Amino acid sequence: KTSRGRRDKRRANWKMSVASLAKCPKCGELMLPHRVCKNCGTYNKREIVTVE
Repeated sequence: KTSRGRRDKRRANWKMSVASLAKCPKCGELMLPHRVCKNCGTYNKREIVTVE
């Protein structure tokens, strides 16, 4: 059986990585890669969503 201390020491190294950000090629706003830009609504140089 694994003790609680040993288990918790192992789990202490489970970290979340910081989300990488990319600049939108159209408006220059920071956005998550491979996602539609929330500011201008473009993805892969195409307008996907009309933003008001």
